[in-house]
Amino acid sequence: MNTDKLVNTDKFFISINDPGDIPQEAYNNIEILVRAAKAFAQSTPNFIYIIDYFKRNFVYVSDNLLWLFGEPADKIQELSYQLYIKHVPEAEQDMLLKINNKGFEIFDTLPIAERTEYTIFYDFHIIKGRKKKLINHRLTPMALTPKGRIWLALCTISPSAHKTPGNVMLKRKGSQEYYRLNESFTSWEKCKEISLTDNERAVLLLSSQGYTMNEIADRLCKSVDAVKAYKKKLFERLEVSSITEAVTFAANYRLL
Repeated sequence: MNTDKLVNTDKFFISINDPGDIPQEAYNNIEILVRAAKAFAQSTPNFIYIIDYFKRNFVYVSDNLLWLFGEPADKIQELSYQLYIKHVPEAEQDMLLKINNKGFEIFDTLPIAERTEYTIFYDFHIIKGRKKKLINHRLTPMALTPKGRIWLALCTISPSAHKTPGNVMLKRKGSQEYYRLNESFTSWEKCKEISLTDNERAVLLLSSQGYTMNEIADRLCKSVDAVKAYKKKLFERLEVSSITEAVTFAANYRLL
């Protein structure tokens, strides 16, 4: 890598999440987590990598990130946080820093015993050559320090269901509430989780399996007009404009 083009990425590592000193013996067990991530990568179309906040690098990168960034896994590991500088539009890099800071701020207020149950979701563009793609990025703590700081975090990437970057949410597994970061990235507000009816969920699942409108109506023993009404309500709830976007949204935010 050309060191002349390196940009200082220390701003992503703020004092509120300083993991302190991680003893070498802790790294003796890290391969277990890496093997688990590799197994997960084999069973999902998502793109996966693991951040080490102590060494400030990526300790694992799934091979399929080559398709997203146009760089092989070993090159992405070498780039580490420079990956964001190289492949994220400059206008959105500042947004990522704001999300990073506000994310750690609210994380520091959560009970330590619950912190690995939370995931932060947000959207930003990835540049590959002349193409720009909006992705949904999710970060979940894998390992914490005794003080509750994030040492290792699992990151997963998939296509976004939105039209614009941002859309920052913090959700706890199984909770009926979540936190949403406002559009100026300055404060969090608590919101009610989106609740789907059984019919709406069934329409989503069948649509994700490739069934047509008529086939869905037949399987649910409903009229085509009823299925259209379920879809319309879904689009309103999820603030999307197509069934593809609805399925993507539900998959990203664990509604299925």
